Amino acid sequence: MNPTADTVAAVPMIDLERQYAPLRAELMEALGGVLDRRQFILGEPVAAFEAAAAAQLGVSAAVGCASGTDALWLALAAAGVGPGDAVVTTPFSFFASVSSILRAGARPVLADIDPASFNLSPAAVAAALREPGAEKIRALLPVHLYGQCVDWAGFAELAGEHGLLLVEDAAQAWGARWRDRHAGALGEIAAFSFYPTKNLSAAGDAGLVTTNNEEFAERARSLRQHGMRVRYHHDEVGWNARMDGFQGAVLGVKLRYIAGWNANRRAAAERYERMFRAAGLAESGPHPERGVVLPRENADNHHVWHQYVIRCARRDELRAYLTERRIGSEVYYPIPLHRQKALASLGYCEGDFPESERAAREVLALPIFAEITEAEQQCVVDAIAAFLSTSR
Repeated sequence: MNPTADTVAAVPMIDLERQYAPLRAELMEALGGVLDRRQFILGEPVAAFEAAAAAQLGVSAAVGCASGTDALWLALAAAGVGPGDAVVTTPFSFFASVSSILRAGARPVLADIDPASFNLSPAAVAAALREPGAEKIRALLPVHLYGQCVDWAGFAELAGEHGLLLVEDAAQAWGARWRDRHAGALGEIAAFSFYPTKNLSAAGDAGLVTTNNEEFAERARSLRQHGMRVRYHHDEVGWNARMDGFQGAVLGVKLRYIAGWNANRRAAAERYERMFRAAGLAESGPHPERGVVLPRENADNHHVWHQYVIRCARRDELRAYLTERRIGSEVYYPIPLHRQKALASLGYCEGDFPESERAAREVLALPIFAEITEAEQQCVVDAIAAFLSTSR
């Protein structure tokens, strides 16, 4: 008998307790080490994590910082992006993808997404590079959304043709790969977030900049502590963006487990696919009609499923139905960035990015985390099947 909402009490969007409980002793020992050494800001715990992270990703340098937002700003600033420059990115992402460009002093230029992957479209970026003022564009900032790398071949071709920097927003993509290369090792410089809900997560805010360019790495290290290379000698105006020792210690422990957790997420995504298809709910897409459009892993990609995002034409009604049955869900993202009040000065209007706008109306993230059970996933699929059967 298939489990239902009556036999499975609730399905959380994420359950951090299931991850932390088996690691409690290791984490407490690591945190105790920080207290014993009293290296509360940067120090050995952060340096050890930076070295291990760089080795895992296959880059020469990793620079720990206070948040994923700081990491994006540091990546741009360290690469020399600043006033007078423009940077192309997506309107379908978290706010920091654009606010970090503004914080660097540059101008954001937006381009629409591919409706199947939700990632920034190389074709849309190519069109933006033909627009008046495109000569100011210095860099491309593609976002590896939901745990899947963008079409890197397309962006590498554009960057080579136009002489542009490639800066990765890899905030949601630790462990993702394009062909045999890790997210974070594809462009000139990259940024990660370790917000507590990420696949690789801290016990608070933390971020990381990765690069194979030692000049960029050295500048990022300086900028994260007020532009200092020598104590109290400020070469430029930076910021307080340092990672604290407790976060470095936590991340150092969890880094040893992330490959297994990501493998579990991939298995969960495969189960969702089988369950939805067995229930006859999956449509080919990219846009939904009466069923749901499932996410897919693109060719050349190793997806780590930070989110499992379906599309449904009656998304808001479906979400309310799931909430009534204590099944978690979330909308990433309900308002495209070009329609955010804080970014009105960019001058974009409704209709400028139709694929991003339609995705914002249709996307729904379902529960997925390394420890989710098959019974919980079946409960989710059964509830969606029940909703669709009453609405057809």
